[in-house]
Amino acid sequence: MNVTIIGCGYVGLVTGACLADIGNDVCCFDVDKNRIDVLESGGMPIHEPGLREIVARNRAAGRLSFTTEVRPAIEHGDAIFIAVGTPSDEDGSADLQYVLAAARDIGRYMKGFTVVVDKSTVPVGTAERVRETIAEQLKLRNEDVLFSVVSNPEFLKEGAAIEDFTRPDRIVIGCDDDMPGERARELMKRLYAPFNRNHERTLSMDVRSAEFTKYAANAMLATRISFMNELANLAERVGADIDAVRRGIGSDPRIGYHFLYAGCGYGGSCFPKDVHALVRTAHESGQSLQILQAVSAVNAAQKQVLARKIVARFGEDLTGHTFGVWGLAFKPETDDMREAPSRVLIAALLARGARIVAYDPVAMTEAKRAFASDLRDDAGALGRLSLVDDQMAAVSGSDALVVLTEWKAFKSPDFDAFKRLLKQAVVFDGRNLYDPLALAEAGIEYHSIGRPDATAAAARSKRPGGSVAAYSA
Repeated sequence: MNVTIIGCGYVGLVTGACLADIGNDVCCFDVDKNRIDVLESGGMPIHEPGLREIVARNRAAGRLSFTTEVRPAIEHGDAIFIAVGTPSDEDGSADLQYVLAAARDIGRYMKGFTVVVDKSTVPVGTAERVRETIAEQLKLRNEDVLFSVVSNPEFLKEGAAIEDFTRPDRIVIGCDDDMPGERARELMKRLYAPFNRNHERTLSMDVRSAEFTKYAANAMLATRISFMNELANLAERVGADIDAVRRGIGSDPRIGYHFLYAGCGYGGSCFPKDVHALVRTAHESGQSLQILQAVSAVNAAQKQVLARKIVARFGEDLTGHTFGVWGLAFKPETDDMREAPSRVLIAALLARGARIVAYDPVAMTEAKRAFASDLRDDAGALGRLSLVDDQMAAVSGSDALVVLTEWKAFKSPDFDAFKRLLKQAVVFDGRNLYDPLALAEAGIEYHSIGRPDATAAAARSKRPGGSVAAYSA
């Protein structure tokens, strides 16, 4: 099948590469010439494990191409996926300007029957706006071309997107019940057939329900994270261990373990934006989503928790103190720093006069963009933030280490080595990676999220019935 992808960002590139990998002829279009040049030269504008190899393999096979020429791209596709950005507008709603621009291009150049697929995360009712926009352009052309607009939301986790696309737990397809909609449903069924060989994963529904499903899924996951973070803060006050609590409630099959880890807040391109957009949609419909408003507020507050712990330990004025930071991306296996907790923490520490030395295995290029105004130059003349290319360099000479992203490389460090490098043996763990007892035994002062501090944990383990295992991360 001939497939066109409009937008070579995260979702579009993964979608195009994976569809090409099962034999489709895929043309990926983007208005960003620099992005297309990178892809044409064999580079990769995003970090996603396995994606580079799939793109290279399918380019070599002639099944995947990239272009900035809109007309041939539109004319190529029997199915055209709109996979452009939908950033938050000033009022929190999803900005649809790029989606509607894509729809206008489709209306200008489409020829025969075309299935237009909304892959971007869009508010309920967007398919209708896309349909109207395409119809307006066809009217200007004085053309009567049959088409159908389908909602096919993506459910990709950054860092595991290839696995999520090729082995999906569900494929949501929203179509109209008219004749073009039925044709579109059959085309989408054929397109996704290779991913349904073991068992049927496709969930067919109306367009509006499909649009709503994406927001509802992300809102639920964000809610679980904020729920656990709020409980973690209470656990600290009452002397409970949130990790033990997580195991206790996660063993209930009605609850499960996913997205129940306490930490320093969620970030990324999806959860913050989609929660705000759903709240805004409700507001426009005359309803207040009180739970989701609280979810967003709790998450914003959670990003300040480590700063408060650091201030409680070192004082409000951090002038003269240096903090090493491990992890800048909002999660491991990505270089995405949008809404990352690291941005909030580093800003808070810099505002109090601290110096920061930070490291991330993948996100250093993005970090240079994000922190451009705070970075030191080679002579150390600018700012109080330095980015280093070795994780132990971030530790050396620092008053404390702050862990913000759960990269595998951070999970089992040589505690004795970095204790020697630290000016003060203090660790603030925003992802609960370490065993409090192990750090207590190593002589390291340890602060985590929602768990007893190392001293309390050690004391409790010595009581009758105490257990080291109870405090394992």
